[in-house]
Amino acid sequence: MKLLITGGAGFIGSNFIFYMQQVHPDYELVCIDALTYAGNPETLERAQGQLRFFKMDISDKDAISSLFEEERFDAVVNFAAESHVDRSIEHPEVFLTTNILGTQALMEACRRFGVGRFHQISTDEVYGDLPLDRPDLSFDEDSPIHTSSPYSASKAAADLLALAYYRTYGLPVTISRCSNNYGPFQFPEKLIPLTIINALRGKSIPVYGNGLNRRDWIYVEDHCAAVDLILHKGKIGEVYNIGSSSEQSNLDVVRSILSELGKSEALISFVTDRPGHDLRYAINARKIQTALGWKPKTEFDNGLRKTVDWYLKNQSWWENILNGTYRNPARLLSGVGAQLTLF
Repeated sequence: MKLLITGGAGFIGSNFIFYMQQVHPDYELVCIDALTYAGNPETLERAQGQLRFFKMDISDKDAISSLFEEERFDAVVNFAAESHVDRSIEHPEVFLTTNILGTQALMEACRRFGVGRFHQISTDEVYGDLPLDRPDLSFDEDSPIHTSSPYSASKAAADLLALAYYRTYGLPVTISRCSNNYGPFQFPEKLIPLTIINALRGKSIPVYGNGLNRRDWIYVEDHCAAVDLILHKGKIGEVYNIGSSSEQSNLDVVRSILSELGKSEALISFVTDRPGHDLRYAINARKIQTALGWKPKTEFDNGLRKTVDWYLKNQSWWENILNGTYRNPARLLSGVGAQLTLF
């Protein structure tokens, strides 16, 4: 199989590349990434097999069309997205361009050049939130779309557009909506790596509001395994929720990390809450478990320990992000054990 992975220099996309290289070493993997602030070319140096890379924005229709015409992909997995809620509040237009128009450009190319599967990576945030006092409630695939931020609205729009392409044009589309990911190579602006790094540096750790907002946390490798399964066995035109039933409050996550590192909770600093901050996300993943036989393998406590340990052992990776040297695209050419091409 010749597989295009978009957004492959980001957190989940890069982990998916590593996972596919291990599970499907005979697949030909091609990665594109615009290398915006969250795309780290140094991450791809960790690739263990052949990987072809193109620096490309998915919203550039002409470039995307030319790539598809040249490469003739069998399948596409679209991880490329602007994903930070705070940034979407400040600059929503960037999110609309990448997450909606970029997805449309990819699907047009898939339609034009006969790609056999387009898989859209979405988020549980398209469902909105649930009340904290109703632990019996969770989102399933039939839950209504009820977005809270420009980010989640842009992802919901892309989902609806993908389903429209399936119905109108017969494009072979699948969609997955996953809960909060954590694990290696996550950009330092996100809660778990931010907490780890700030704790190691003795800096205050910002927690929105009272910190009681709850999320379902899933280890990134479990997410990758689910996407691989949907790609090969998922039913065309279907949406699959991916979650681990590992709900934690933001405050409890921070406290667990501080305990793991032996740091004081005095580092916690409660800050003004984010506008429109969702209270609780909870995913019902029964559909993918029943239909495809998937289930998460990593318990939250074990996954968090592995994540903390990774950031301890890979200090140079996140220090290069903090000091800005990771933005030098020439670093991509120095990968050991990977055949990478930068265009």
